[in-house]
Amino acid sequence: MDIQLRFAVKEDCQRLLELIVELAIYEKMPDEVTVTLAEFVEAGFGVQPAWKAFVAENENGILGFALYYIRYSTWKGCRLYLEDFIVTEQARGRGVGKLLFERVMKEARDNNYNGMSWQVLDWNEPAINFYRKYEAGLEEGWLNAYLGKEQL
Repeated sequence: MDIQLRFAVKEDCQRLLELIVELAIYEKMPDEVTVTLAEFVEAGFGVQPAWKAFVAENENGILGFALYYIRYSTWKGCRLYLEDFIVTEQARGRGVGKLLFERVMKEARDNNYNGMSWQVLDWNEPAINFYRKYEAGLEEGWLNAYLGKEQL
């Protein structure tokens, strides 16, 4: 499989949003994707971009992507936060995820960030096993907290 990696461009956003929905379905939360295409495009390519992404593609189009942003930890300093990492179901098991993940790791190294972090659902054994190959730490005891638009 001839895979090319590149930074996402504005024209990729429709496909990325389709993959985000695919990921939400896989994670058993399809109704949680409420961002519109316009909001997604603005957040990535507007006046103050909030995210960047790498896409993996072949002659058939985009097979997966890794979307990230930079966060600041008062304990660790600047870290790359991997928000979404997905390879479409048809392309899994072919090394696409490895290429994407290692490209994101390189981005963190090249920018001298103090690490990289992300979340994984505790029942997602394929993902957990993938991350274990990289000797990733998996924290227990932390709960995700948030306020939605309604609470704000």
